[in-house]
Amino acid sequence: MAHTERRDAPGLPDFSLLKRLARDQLIFLLEQLPGKKDLFIDADLMSPLDRIANVTILKQHEVDKLYKVELKPIVSSSDQLCFLIRPRIQTVKWISDLVNSDKVAGRFRRYKIIFTPQKFYACETVLEEQGVYGDVTIDEWNFYILPLDDDILSLELPEFFRDNFLEGDQRWVTTAGSALHLLQSVYGSFSKVYGIGRCAKMVYESWRELMEEGEQRTRQPEFAKVFLIDRDVDFVTPLCSQVVYEGLVDDIFRIKCGSVEFGPDVTSSDKSIKVMLNSQDKVFDEIRNEHFSNVFGFLSQKAKNLQTAYDKRRGMDIQQMKAFVADELKGLKQEHRLLSLHIGASESMMKKKTKQDFQELLKTEHSLLEGFEIRECIAYIEEHINRQVSMIDSLRLLCLLSITENGLLSKDYKSLKAQYLQSYGIDHLLTFANLRQLGLLEEQQAGETLTVMESKVGKLVTDKTVGKLTDAFSSLAKKSNFRALSKRLALVPKSGEEYDLRVPRDMAYVFSGAYIPLSCKLIEQVLERDGWTGLEEVTRMLNGQDFAVTGGNKTDSQRIVLVMFLGGCTYSEISALRFLGKERGCRFIVVTTAITNSARLLEALLDN
Repeated sequence: MAHTERRDAPGLPDFSLLKRLARDQLIFLLEQLPGKKDLFIDADLMSPLDRIANVTILKQHEVDKLYKVELKPIVSSSDQLCFLIRPRIQTVKWISDLVNSDKVAGRFRRYKIIFTPQKFYACETVLEEQGVYGDVTIDEWNFYILPLDDDILSLELPEFFRDNFLEGDQRWVTTAGSALHLLQSVYGSFSKVYGIGRCAKMVYESWRELMEEGEQRTRQPEFAKVFLIDRDVDFVTPLCSQVVYEGLVDDIFRIKCGSVEFGPDVTSSDKSIKVMLNSQDKVFDEIRNEHFSNVFGFLSQKAKNLQTAYDKRRGMDIQQMKAFVADELKGLKQEHRLLSLHIGASESMMKKKTKQDFQELLKTEHSLLEGFEIRECIAYIEEHINRQVSMIDSLRLLCLLSITENGLLSKDYKSLKAQYLQSYGIDHLLTFANLRQLGLLEEQQAGETLTVMESKVGKLVTDKTVGKLTDAFSSLAKKSNFRALSKRLALVPKSGEEYDLRVPRDMAYVFSGAYIPLSCKLIEQVLERDGWTGLEEVTRMLNGQDFAVTGGNKTDSQRIVLVMFLGGCTYSEISALRFLGKERGCRFIVVTTAITNSARLLEALLDN
């Protein structure tokens, strides 16, 4: 198995405290509207809310009926309406219309809007413009962080990626800064902060301002180092097919807020079952970080061990049987239920992923990462598009081709774009503009090849007169320089070398030994060097927005590192960091704006 826990591994902080704080604040806000009330909840808040305060808790605090916000006329007959929403203008306009229609009908009700994680001035302005600002009471529920597992914390803000990186809307920066401030307030301050990316720098500044405003705690910190990283520093990793168990489950079944719904093909019944996927599920905990090729062998052995445990009943006397039923039987039945589900899920994924198509897909991805047989890869992508296999998969391969090749040759770009629009519709033209804006899918400028690009970067690196980013370098801002980065950081192991996925030697195992995630490699290198010294060439190729700040609190809790992904993090990256932690005898806690994968990332950029 890939992961065996080191005995000297540090323990993790208790993040259930964050849930209790969020629940207590929500209850306090609900009690400020005394009496029975109906609660309207934003659709994307329903799952996170269920993890914090379930229906029973809400009912205990005089919530009568719950409704999902659907932006249409309501059927509630209650005299008190409470709205738990994200700060979105469209939702605020809908609430304003409800209030105004009640006024016209001569109906008096009390209205309370609870914005989470914070209110924005734009929303209050809408209430004023609609003439209802005095008719509603406004509050904030500072629900910044949802613990998904022992080492995964999420802001549950999937819109962060598009808003910040595509639209240039920086309103969520203060939210991310507030999340870090909350962690610092509860678990102690950090001695060192590293970061890379424009957004990372802004989040750090926002957090620093909050630190300066608030009182300083002197308590012993539970973790010391923090690493902030922008999603656009590494787009290659989320564009690759995931092959660790948890990542594959997410790609195929879509893990939502830490739980997944397994359909009849998995449960072997006519019902679907919702399952929490975390370290409490002992079967899942042992296979979540494994390469998928190892999972069946493990589950098979687990089933044999379970059968042996059941067989112990034979030959027992009455006292022994009583003790067996009291102490072991319940646990064995639970393990059996979970084992059946994960075997069913593995079989379902096997059917989808062991087909010739998937093997060809992985082979193409690996060739793109290595820079081999590019013409064959383009032919495969063209066939993929023309067969209309999958709109998102086709787009993913195009982006992977563009980033790894530092943009497409003009004739290839025009041809592939035309074929894509013919296959999936001309209305995706705006999507191509979005992808180009983010540097995900670009056309090489005339005469601009990879070697020319590398020489430009090399000139900048050796030019000692360059004190800051020059105009020449800014013009390369959206270029990936993947080949040069890959070579410099040894991201792609030498082809032809045998890679034993049962006993991985590095983080590349999360992509079948073909590629070490750039994001995770950067984290490894910076922690190793205790800063960016010696990585100047790398940071310039990544647009140079790196920083390292030493805090005032020196501590020996250096072995727990907080990594914040701004714009989303994949389960493959989480598995890679868990592997790195076990190799180094430390633990990583991942804080992310949301869990992402290739489908979520690209769907956020679709405009049609």
